[in-house]
Amino acid sequence: MASLLFLATTFAIAPAPADARSDAAAQAILASPVYKAAVAQLDREHDRIVDDIVTLTEIPAPPFKEAQRAAAYRDMLKQAGLENVEIDAEGNAMGLYRGTAVAGGPVVVLAAHLDTVFPEGTKVTVRREGNRLHAPGIGDDTRSLAVILAYARAMKANAIRTTSDILFVGNVGEEGPGDLRGVRYLFTRGAYKDRVKAFVSMDGTDPQRIVNGGVGSKRYRVTWKGPGGHSYGAFGLVNPMVAMGQAVSDLYKLAVPKSPKTTYAASVTGGGTSVNSIPNEVFTEFDMRSEDPAELARLEQRFVAIVHASTEGENRARETREGKVTAELKLIGDRPAGSTPVTAEIVQIATSVIRANGMTPTPSFSSTDSNLPMSLGIPAITIGSGGSGGRAHSLDEWIDVEKGVSLRGMSVGLGILLAVAGAE
Repeated sequence: MASLLFLATTFAIAPAPADARSDAAAQAILASPVYKAAVAQLDREHDRIVDDIVTLTEIPAPPFKEAQRAAAYRDMLKQAGLENVEIDAEGNAMGLYRGTAVAGGPVVVLAAHLDTVFPEGTKVTVRREGNRLHAPGIGDDTRSLAVILAYARAMKANAIRTTSDILFVGNVGEEGPGDLRGVRYLFTRGAYKDRVKAFVSMDGTDPQRIVNGGVGSKRYRVTWKGPGGHSYGAFGLVNPMVAMGQAVSDLYKLAVPKSPKTTYAASVTGGGTSVNSIPNEVFTEFDMRSEDPAELARLEQRFVAIVHASTEGENRARETREGKVTAELKLIGDRPAGSTPVTAEIVQIATSVIRANGMTPTPSFSSTDSNLPMSLGIPAITIGSGGSGGRAHSLDEWIDVEKGVSLRGMSVGLGILLAVAGAE
């Protein structure tokens, strides 16, 4: 996500209008002695936060293999003094900060994702060059894990009172193949599923960015199969690769709206046996996205029709005496689209806190853990954890941990959290 380290493309939307009540609430939070004390602790603990970033980064967390990092994070949450610390059935590590309201009431969730995009065996040793730390996954999203942990410590140490309980979560499955499985479980089957009143995801660095629009996606792996045969001796038989090629070609003839932004891609392909064989099986993976659920559904319907037409066309065009070409569609990703209006309280609060820190709030669309609660109508945003970084999803990913800029960014997220949870 550019300077935010968002792995997904972000699309700017209209700035949130000013709101006098949220501006006043933000000013009150930022002027409060408890907030100032917590920020002072973040300042004192800067080196510890950096150490936590390094420690967590150097624990591999490939998709579906986050257990080792989750266990370490659970232990860190315990050390921070949180209650009901656990790893749930899906693998999310979490701990509760009790508010002053009656136990079992509404919960504000603050989450960062444990998983990275990098496969098992990737070298994750952190290299430091001045204020820059380099390692795969260090900004997406390991820095955020360390920052929300620091918030928990600062709140406990300064006995900050909030009306709502706050659930601190290191969740699994945010990256591509994970398909939001961590937050999906949290909101549909987890112990807190009916209690969440607001959700804040911390992903990336830029403290000015407010992701309040969720780009939905549908991802398919389509496998075309046929009888195969010798490229010379069986010439004239149906060829699944031709059907696949026709489907890709026809997909790229589709016109889709620029607003709401809607996209598609044929992204991964493979198959075949040898250069002198008609393949008996080939595959391609496809990605479709849209800011609007209806447009995404329409694109998906057209895509499915194209795939079916590709097999029908090939079976008409060539000989089927040894069998026909077929296509198997497998849904491998389903991220719901959704949005939190710029007029919603959580967006207004974030906007006011960012402005009060002398920054320019920028609402945007992206694909993050917030997609899931947005799709359920639960107020949700994704924000940055401070500092800067770049080269997300690459082996030379980096973040800058210069203290001044980092602290300023972390202070924004803390202010948003306290305001949303109702600091007293």
